[in-house]
Amino acid sequence: MKQTMQLLISPSLRHVTLLPAKGFKEFIKVKVGSRRLSYLMVFYSLLLFTFLLRFVFVLTAVDTIDGERKCSTLGCLGRKIGPRILGRQLESTVPEVIYQVLEEPSDQIEMEAGPETPQTLEEFMAEMKDTKPDAETFAVKLKAMVTLLEQTTRTAKIQEYLYRHVASSGIPKQLHCLDLKLAHEYSINANARLQLPSAELVPALVDNSYFHFVLASDNILAASVVASSLVQNSFRPERVVLHIITDSKTFSPMQAWFSLHPLTPAIIEVKALHHFDWLTKGKVPVLEAMEKDQKARSQFRGGSSAIVANTTEKPHIIAAKLQALSPKYNSLMNHIRIYLPELFPSLDKVVFLDDDVVVQTDLSSLWDIDMNGKVNGAVETCRGEDKFVMSKRFKSYLNFSHPMISNNFDPNECAWAYGMNIFDLEAWRETNISQAYQYWLEQNLKSDLSLWQLGTLPPGLIAFHGHVHAIESFWHMLGLGYQDNTSIADAQSAGVIHFNGRAKPWLDIAFPQLRPLWTKYVNFSDKFINSCHIRET
Repeated sequence: MKQTMQLLISPSLRHVTLLPAKGFKEFIKVKVGSRRLSYLMVFYSLLLFTFLLRFVFVLTAVDTIDGERKCSTLGCLGRKIGPRILGRQLESTVPEVIYQVLEEPSDQIEMEAGPETPQTLEEFMAEMKDTKPDAETFAVKLKAMVTLLEQTTRTAKIQEYLYRHVASSGIPKQLHCLDLKLAHEYSINANARLQLPSAELVPALVDNSYFHFVLASDNILAASVVASSLVQNSFRPERVVLHIITDSKTFSPMQAWFSLHPLTPAIIEVKALHHFDWLTKGKVPVLEAMEKDQKARSQFRGGSSAIVANTTEKPHIIAAKLQALSPKYNSLMNHIRIYLPELFPSLDKVVFLDDDVVVQTDLSSLWDIDMNGKVNGAVETCRGEDKFVMSKRFKSYLNFSHPMISNNFDPNECAWAYGMNIFDLEAWRETNISQAYQYWLEQNLKSDLSLWQLGTLPPGLIAFHGHVHAIESFWHMLGLGYQDNTSIADAQSAGVIHFNGRAKPWLDIAFPQLRPLWTKYVNFSDKFINSCHIRET
């Protein structure tokens, strides 16, 4: 005897239950709580059936449009909902031969490079419509076009980096003009040869109650911007002492500029390297190491032409090597910071500034930072919103395939930035940081410059390892000289902005939207600036 079933459906149509029932009338009743609603089930059933028919129709239509295949309604429905019910993904409709062609190395298939290769997507689509090729021919043609475009793009990118390297490595004629005019002024104008600072202010140079800043530069215009922005944004400019260190050829014009453009009440000192008696060849090993480094670059690296000729490295790696090849990295001006304790034996703490920075806030608060016994207060560069600039770790600079590096350092350790650093000289004198710096420079020379990318930051990361205190990123914003994604609002909110990279603000290749942050501190009506045709834009 067949038993009739009872169908229970919730009013929301979310729950359906089958139970034994006594007869047909019981079958079409819906139980809700303690009440039964008769015959409404007919309406609900028709409604549900209509919905299912529409669902099946839509799935079948989509399947037909997608694959232009014929299948029964139930077959299409099963193929559509089956994998979803079982938790499986639908199989790709792309022919397997296309994947095979695209995955093969380019030299293992016949690439139709040359005039026949489509240069644009429009040309490719037109050719495909005309020839109607099979899947394999389609894939080969597509790969040839993409490969050609990749090669063209890579070549253009490398050429751009090379031109930028050449532009950034030379001395613009406007800056050369400024040097010559100021040197001439120094020779004929007694006011351009005034002692800096005046005799009554000399004691402040060794007074630790002042805020001491150090700037090493042979670029007069850049140094003037750093000095002006520092003093103009200081709450107590009368307590600011700026020590400017330059080379012998730039000393006279640098002295003339700051004699004729005093930043009173701040105190400015200008000294050349030869004014430091101990800083001579033979006493400072880094000088000899730099000479060897220059010879090694010429002998083993082949200069910029060898770097550009590399066909395997990515363009951004080539760009980094070109930038590191800049003459500034072989200049003592860039290495001088490693001898700060010897340069200023009477000072306890200094803030070192690169000449491509702009100060936008009062920096006296840096002296209130507790360094916890560390030597170097710096902004870390492994965390931040700008993933391009603030994603640097030791592995970004050091060669961890070399055992000397991999056995001594952690590739994921956070890197930090040169350019605006607080140096506790008292704590520094208790360490061997300067000796470690020299030691690793020598090891890099012995290993054919294979321990790190060229530059001064990598040996700095090593020498100051374990002696760095992280400070807030507000104090130092990086990257304004090699990427233009920095917004003006973000840059204006930083304490110090740094135009590190090739696109220096005094060059024609500077990013135009960022350059005004630097030019606001240049007096373009000044007779020396104007006569050398140094323009705001």
